[in-house]
Amino acid sequence: MKVTIVIPNYNGKHFMEPCLASLEKQTYQDFKILVVDNASTDGSLKYMSEVYPEIEVIALDSNYGFSRAVNEGIRRCETPYVILLNNDTTVDSHYVEEMVRAIEISPKIFSVSSKMIQMYHPDLIDSAGDLYTLMGWGVCRGAGRPVSNYTKQDSIFTACAGAAIYRRSIFNEIGFFDESHFAYLEDIDIGYRARIYGYKNIYCPAALVYHVGSGTSGSKYNTFKVSLSARNSIWLNYKNMPFLQLALNFIPLLLGYFIKYLFFCKIGFGQDYKKGIQEGIHNLKECRKVPFRLKNLSSYIAIEFLLIQHTFEYAADWLKRKLLKK
Repeated sequence: MKVTIVIPNYNGKHFMEPCLASLEKQTYQDFKILVVDNASTDGSLKYMSEVYPEIEVIALDSNYGFSRAVNEGIRRCETPYVILLNNDTTVDSHYVEEMVRAIEISPKIFSVSSKMIQMYHPDLIDSAGDLYTLMGWGVCRGAGRPVSNYTKQDSIFTACAGAAIYRRSIFNEIGFFDESHFAYLEDIDIGYRARIYGYKNIYCPAALVYHVGSGTSGSKYNTFKVSLSARNSIWLNYKNMPFLQLALNFIPLLLGYFIKYLFFCKIGFGQDYKKGIQEGIHNLKECRKVPFRLKNLSSYIAIEFLLIQHTFEYAADWLKRKLLKK
């Protein structure tokens, strides 16, 4: 068996049937499913035992968040590849087959991101992988664009962990998802770390996933999500950038945080964003930085150029969208 599909769940019983039903229709069947439940209170565990008794379930004793849940699943895996799949998704019948094909192109590939499509607007992209900018902004590539875009397989900064495949052996080298993140930006963090170690993250346009979005948190923006994302963004940069790179990028990072603060003030979450930033800075001493090694210098240089490239690409895309609305 090559693949284990790990599905983290927290009060998502209503999502499980369509998600699991889509996995039953896969053209590639050399996989097992593992559900990791974060102490759901909606009857998810009873539902799984009654309707899907053949599927292994890890029942955690508390809600430890996305990072801890998927780590529990990854550590339980014995297959060379692991797919992380949000419960609020359904997948195309060729999804697993295409993901395996893509990651087997090269042993240097750590992760492959799928083409995620908005469940309730299937003509629009939800994510075609993640980019990262000098301003400390993670960007869902292609979000809101017509599905006719992003049809070629190419390199991305990191995979979106909502529907991605990972090479399990590399976790033993670079570490697992950072459980202190709880949720949000943990996928950019680990993909960034993999890049430092010289591995690649790619996008597979043939692996189609339909995604509700914010199925667990409930909305695109809320107090919990805004505060946690702000805190994690501080940690992400601090952990992955050596001090020289942090100094080099200090001004654009500061500008990025200021612009985001103004944005969240405008939509009523300014204090939540500020609280998250303050918490992130206050707890920096608890972060475990990626140790700087001279052999990874070329990776750091390549990453810096990517951050610059993605910043200009994002600015050009933002401007284009604004002009099209006029």
